[in-house]
Amino acid sequence: MNYCKPIFVALLILLSSKGYSQEWEVLFDGANINALRGYKMDTFPTDRWEVVDGALSTITDVQNVDIVTKEMYQDFELVFEWKVSKAGNSGVFFHVQEVFDQEAGNGNSPNWLNDFEFQILDDIDFYDKDPMRSAGSLYDLITPTNKTLKQVGEYNTAKLIVKDNHVEHWINGKKVVDYVIGGEALNALLAKSKFKDNPEYGTSKKGHIMFQHHGQKVWYKNIKIRRL
Repeated sequence: MNYCKPIFVALLILLSSKGYSQEWEVLFDGANINALRGYKMDTFPTDRWEVVDGALSTITDVQNVDIVTKEMYQDFELVFEWKVSKAGNSGVFFHVQEVFDQEAGNGNSPNWLNDFEFQILDDIDFYDKDPMRSAGSLYDLITPTNKTLKQVGEYNTAKLIVKDNHVEHWINGKKVVDYVIGGEALNALLAKSKFKDNPEYGTSKKGHIMFQHHGQKVWYKNIKIRRL
């Protein structure tokens, strides 16, 4: 009897059930920005972000504008590479709803008060040394563990997985944060956080991926996503 075919079919079923059969969608390949646009904009803000050496990079000394995916995602695996300048700060958000206007002054969208954030940061030179706001953290809620960062100016790899309210943050091949949206542990942290008075925080089940322009230089490249 030929056992190879049944085993192969069973493997395909298993992988499909775990969501691994989904095709990757390239969000940025080093040149094409068609999958992205500015926050609450119809077009990509080429006067706020530029393509440099195959990476999306912020333009500084201008009013900040975050960029979002045109598509919305619920369960997904997002992979990308990132680096920051000295004392650089940024973040990657998910399930974002474009319900707020850009803030005055620095121009950041106020979604940092409403949505979960995978923090992007220069841990060494940024003035805020709280580990709950360090690179890879769930911003202001969960400190990353088992983390190894590249030197400032070198690219780090990152992965963000969201599946059935279970979320994982990965940096340079290591899982650094793990939590469950709506779980007792996270709810206890939220009750003691700066987000406690916002009942809408983290309640969206589907939304855009957002890359934050915080005023400093940051670079993102090799960005792709697959639905789970």
